[in-house]
Amino acid sequence: MMTLASITDLIQASWPAAALLFGLGTGFAVVLLVASIKLTVQEDPKVLEIHAALPKIDCGTCGFAGCSAYAKAVAADPTLLGRCSPGGADAMNKIGVILNLQISGSGAPVRPIVHCRGHKSDKTYYAKYDGIPACTAANAQPLVQACAFGCLGYGDCTRACKFDALHIIDGLTTVDYEKCTGCGACAKACPRYLITMVPFTYDPMITVACSSRESGKNTRAFCKVGCIGCGICAKQTDLFKVTDNLSKINYEKFAPSEAVNTATTKCPTKVIVGRGKNAHADINPKEDQPAAAAS
Repeated sequence: MMTLASITDLIQASWPAAALLFGLGTGFAVVLLVASIKLTVQEDPKVLEIHAALPKIDCGTCGFAGCSAYAKAVAADPTLLGRCSPGGADAMNKIGVILNLQISGSGAPVRPIVHCRGHKSDKTYYAKYDGIPACTAANAQPLVQACAFGCLGYGDCTRACKFDALHIIDGLTTVDYEKCTGCGACAKACPRYLITMVPFTYDPMITVACSSRESGKNTRAFCKVGCIGCGICAKQTDLFKVTDNLSKINYEKFAPSEAVNTATTKCPTKVIVGRGKNAHADINPKEDQPAAAAS
């Protein structure tokens, strides 16, 4: 049993070690505190403001790893302004104010357009495909379907979309523009490059819903609703240009007009259709909406 004297002797013997440990602990704490203050990276207030103006969905369409990375990049290089498709004109204008920049241009949101209109009932298939249910795999096989330029309908684009904005309806990729943010993931996923990102300066935005570069005769043989390169649309307005048997639209010049409506009406395969929130659902080819007339 320890006596009071023995306890006193023990304390007297151990206090130097305890004092040493206390001193070392205090010293390390002071060193760590000074280091944390010296090594702390001060965040640029502008970067924080820019990040607050972004949608913070980290989709990567801007070309950077996420919204934080893009905020830092655009703060350092204002020429990168406008790359945030989900944020659109609103985010661009807010960032322009933060960086004291004058914003020019339409600032129109960029959205995907599927350049195909062929549902299963419209296309002639060469063979039944029983391989991996993916467009990339099917596209690597010859003669999967008669049209080598059409939508394969196996949903690579739908799986790439984080926002449930694309669905396969009757064998054709269809965009739900109410959900679409314009991230561009679907366009990157399509092995046939059928999806392009287009500035929606109007809604609906018209398109030539075809990618076939076959002759008109061949196209008619395997698809009821493909572009046959007849050039009727190009005769109505220079908005259209036929190259390699396929009509294309110059979106930089696009504006609704009577000439555009005439081209849409006279198209023999009705391949010129509207896309966007204000276009009809694409579940039935007959419900595709033509271009809106100028008001």
